[in-house]
Amino acid sequence: MDRGPRSDVGRWGGNPWQPPTTPSPEPEPEPDRRSRRGGRSFWARCCGCCSCRNAEDDDWGPERRGDRGGRGSGSRSRRPDSRGSDSRRPGSRGSAVNAAGDGTIREGMLVVTGMDLLSSRSDQNRREHHTDEFEYDELILRRGQPFHMVLFLSRPYESSDHVTLELCIGNNPEVGKGTHVIIPVGKGGSGGWKAQVTKSSGQNLNLRVHTSPNAIIGKFQFTVRTRCKAGEFQLPFDPRNEIYILFNPWCPEDIVYVDHEDWRQEYVLNESGRIYYGTEAQIGERTWNYGQFDHGVLDACLYILDRRGMPYGGRRDPVSVSRVISAMVNSLDDNGVLIGNWSGDYSRGTNPSAWVGSVEILLSYLRTGNSVPFGQCWVFAGVTTTVLRCLGLATRTVTNFNSAHDTDTSLTMDIYFDENMKPLEHLNHDSVWNFHVWNDCWMKRPDLPSGFDGWQVVDATPQETSSGIFCCGPCSVQSIKNGLVYMKYDTPFIFAEVNSDKVYWQRQDDGSFKIVYVEEKAIGSLIITKAIGSNMREDITHTYKHPEGSEAERKAVETAAAHGSKPNVYATRDSTEDVAMQVEAQDAVMGQDLTVCVVLTNRGSSPRTVKLHLYLSVTFYTGVTGSVFKESKKEVVLAPGASERVTMPVAYKEYRAQLVDQGAMLLNVSGHVKENGQVLAKQHTFRLRTPDLSLTLLGAAVVGQECEVQIVFKNPLPVTLTNVVFRLEGSGLQRPKILNVGDIGGNETVTLRQTFVPVRPGPRQLIASLDSPQLSQVHGVIQVDVAPAGGGGAFSDIRGSGRSRETIPMASRGGA
Repeated sequence: MDRGPRSDVGRWGGNPWQPPTTPSPEPEPEPDRRSRRGGRSFWARCCGCCSCRNAEDDDWGPERRGDRGGRGSGSRSRRPDSRGSDSRRPGSRGSAVNAAGDGTIREGMLVVTGMDLLSSRSDQNRREHHTDEFEYDELILRRGQPFHMVLFLSRPYESSDHVTLELCIGNNPEVGKGTHVIIPVGKGGSGGWKAQVTKSSGQNLNLRVHTSPNAIIGKFQFTVRTRCKAGEFQLPFDPRNEIYILFNPWCPEDIVYVDHEDWRQEYVLNESGRIYYGTEAQIGERTWNYGQFDHGVLDACLYILDRRGMPYGGRRDPVSVSRVISAMVNSLDDNGVLIGNWSGDYSRGTNPSAWVGSVEILLSYLRTGNSVPFGQCWVFAGVTTTVLRCLGLATRTVTNFNSAHDTDTSLTMDIYFDENMKPLEHLNHDSVWNFHVWNDCWMKRPDLPSGFDGWQVVDATPQETSSGIFCCGPCSVQSIKNGLVYMKYDTPFIFAEVNSDKVYWQRQDDGSFKIVYVEEKAIGSLIITKAIGSNMREDITHTYKHPEGSEAERKAVETAAAHGSKPNVYATRDSTEDVAMQVEAQDAVMGQDLTVCVVLTNRGSSPRTVKLHLYLSVTFYTGVTGSVFKESKKEVVLAPGASERVTMPVAYKEYRAQLVDQGAMLLNVSGHVKENGQVLAKQHTFRLRTPDLSLTLLGAAVVGQECEVQIVFKNPLPVTLTNVVFRLEGSGLQRPKILNVGDIGGNETVTLRQTFVPVRPGPRQLIASLDSPQLSQVHGVIQVDVAPAGGGGAFSDIRGSGRSRETIPMASRGGA
């Protein structure tokens, strides 16, 4: 991957945080950026299989400025395919037509007076296609699977009548591109499309229609033509008869097929999940509302493809679609969904820690056409999971702890120290993120040799560019596991994130640098995701890596390193080690004093004298550190076989003014063994634990009936939290809602009560968050089991605005 701009503090190594500077979030690209690239489109640079096109292909290219659908444009129906229709398409005339085109209906013509696509959520089609949870009235199908429909005719159907179904997508539908599909009823179709009569009763004609397992995904216009001796008839296009077609992990002929029902239930149909953060020793978890079935989300997902100008012909390929999504979920290059911001200043948007789900973000992007501020890796990954699951790809959110950011393709993390082993931050351009969140999605890879199907990494967080675009993947997990860094896409960068080594360099007296220590198990030490069917964690490290220390693992690393910029890095290693060093993890709590502890052990048969240095600084979760605010030096004498603990107490008043996002700290420990010259080096990151929100349901939850939830929070800090904002969201329960609370005093407890009206039955998750300039990363969740409405209706009306905002009066607050 190529290197991109890296100016924002808190994001890139070599750019340490220095209070009280308040940097701006990542900039939007310049308007003329594409022209300076010599006119090469995204597809020419990003996707080789889509890089050739005809000049007259109107499906191609970025969206025209006048079509963005933002505040300054017309209605949303002017947006590309996903939001409306084109009057030039077949069947879009306002009245029925005959062969002469004059609208005359002759006696004996087979006139289609209407149709029933059986599109309601309780109908057979939606249930069989596993789309009944979508909060839409239109027919939503999964490709490669048949559906049923009924045509209402002006007279009984006869065997000599000809009926043809037509589906169109895009501005200039063409049969050869698959954007204009013609299906003669009763005859074999092409590419898997076909339709048969299942019943003819009076003036009703029941059909069974098979869609192609290789169909383009998107929103199709649907119409019907008939032909008989009396003439031809075409049914006028009706927007109510539009059909959405999605990928189908239930169809063995679809390359996204998943052969495990429990996987499909979790990775396609589950509307909420867990995202993990923190450190390997202190794993935090938060519930995320994916909300892929909420009203408007499917249109937002298709709008993302339209906004990128993705060719409709490429939308049948999950490799191309997932790669576009990885580019479009971030705003760089293409004014995509989310603006990244690692600066700590979120005054012009939303703190990434405050989001509780994807729905509010995607609906805002659909509604305004503007990128949404702000996101960090777990937000990019949460939105990507929503989009890919919504489109029909089995997708999971994955967290990699101690995730490397390799900036020079060396496939090693290089950390530089001075003669006294104090970090030289201005040289440390590589960084190790405490955690990094990305996505796995499941598909076959016909563009690769055999053996690389299955889970593919897609990462929408803008880190490095790929073919000049801020996107990453899809990359086969198998290629990562075996160090095959020459496989597409972006395998070298992802391999380094999970399986490279941390190399410590010390400056010598003559100014040169020498490798003094190689930490071989530091990177990608734990890779986890939410388990199937439960809220437990699942360790999936073994799918990405061979066992640490095994011959296969070392071979993978060294094979990959041979393709990097420093293939001989291992040749300069020295090794004489009989003193071991370990940092003990402490349960540090935000607002309280803490203690860091280092344990030294002499594994040799002779006494050892160790000069130990401890340097403590705050750190962003991306590994970018502030200046050292506390340090300690101590000399320790160890008898053979003996161990000794070295502690350093840290008071709240010492770290309070230093804190940045996530409340994380970095302890750099270095030491020198006097007798044999052994160098000890260790970096240990830990976080300050924040409290949870307590949610209690007050009464039973029933579809269509008002229900109340109570939220309780106690401020753990002795200082006032200002401008406190709560967020509340849950698919099938509550559209995104913002609650402005104001200030919360030091150690004060507040109690809020909020009502909501469930719109879908079944087990649901109601998720809340709290954010203020003084405290973030505060969340809570409650399971809500919703009963169907008493009248037997399963669903309630769900249409409404994307979010609501409310100011909570002081009277609703609890006591301290």
